Parts: sequence; C-alpha cells; structure tokens
Amino acid sequence: MAVRILRLGSPRQAGEGVRIGTVRRPPRGVPKAAFASQDWYDVWFPNLAPSAQTMKLGQAAATPAQWAVFVRKYRAEMAAPENAHTIALLAALSRQNHFSVGCYCADETHCHRSVLRELLAASGADVG
Repeated sequence: MAVRILRLGSPRQAGEGVRIGTVRRPPRGVPKAAFASQDWYDVWFPNLAPSAQTMKLGQAAATPAQWAVFVRKYRAEMAAPENAHTIALLAALSRQNHFSVGCYCADETHCHRSVLRELLAASGADVG
C-alpha cells in the first residue's frame, strides 16, 4: 500500500486510490460534480495547502534562498498540531491503503507537494 504524490488533473493511474486535493482553492471553471470525473480530486482537503501568504512566497520564489524561505514557512505551518496530526494519520493510512495527494503545480520540485512528500515520509508513510 502507498500514498502517491501527484499533479491534480493528470490522468489517473491504476491503483492510485482516492485522490486528495491539498490545494487552497478548487479548480476554476469546473463544476463540483466534475472534480472526480475530470481527474482533479475526490476529496478536497485544503488543510494541507500552504496559507495564502506562504503560497505567494512559493509562487514568487526565483532563487534557492527564496524557495528555502517558502519551505521553512510551509514546514512551520505543517508543524501546527492539527496539521501534524493529519500528516501522522495519512502516514498510518498509507501503510494499509492506496490513496494519492496532490496539487496543480506542473513542477513538483517547485511545489508544496515536494515538501509534503518529505513530511509524509518522515512520518513513516509508504510513499510510492
């Protein structure tokens, strides 16, 4: 069993399980009833998305130092008890179930999901 980290809107892969959207906002112009059928997500869970302020830092990061500031702030947000508990829960679930988490960004290396991948792995998740 495993949790997959992916780009929302990409074609579904066999065995990826429930898609969890860890994004601040739903996809624009897509009716709620079509989120799953259009491969966006099955469940929207913005709790694991960066805050609006932190997200702006990540989007504007043009240098490694600026990206490091984003990562530091996002990690601090995810260290809050409610988010840390969620990450621990997902890590535990990954050992018995297939599911996926994702974001819209084209480049995972410049996206909060790269940090989320590290946080899940550090919590013992089976990250596939």
